[in-house]
Amino acid sequence: MRAVIQRVKESSVAVDNKIIGRIGRGLMVLLGVAKEDTVKEADYLADKIVNLRVFEDETGKMNRSLLEAWAEMLVVSQFTLLGDCRKGRRPSYINAAGPDEANVLYEYFVRQVKQKGIQVQTGQFRAMMDVSLINDGPVTLIVESR
Repeated sequence: MRAVIQRVKESSVAVDNKIIGRIGRGLMVLLGVAKEDTVKEADYLADKIVNLRVFEDETGKMNRSLLEAWAEMLVVSQFTLLGDCRKGRRPSYINAAGPDEANVLYEYFVRQVKQKGIQVQTGQFRAMMDVSLINDGPVTLIVESR
């Protein structure tokens, strides 16, 4: 699994001009699922992201996790994160999981994050979405399970 994580002041996702998910301060997570991924990778990524110390403490140091900052998470599926651009001019998505397998792990990841006590909003799997955010920092990280 691969995730692009952005610390945000706010973020939302809309489908057909209707907002379906919105958070205030927190993390906006774009999540891609690879063919070989299992619940093991989803568990690792959920734990890693929830506990990443990317929120500032009282001294201004990035020393607080999502849990410690009482922040939220917006998770949006994005298979294009698995695009391989090394050859040719068109990305290859051969390493991306198929839609059915990817959706199972995407939903599992969301459940794992919720079980850790995080308020989670989501996009709509396989939909064309408009994602908006105000990046805080900016802080943007890439986390991979492999």
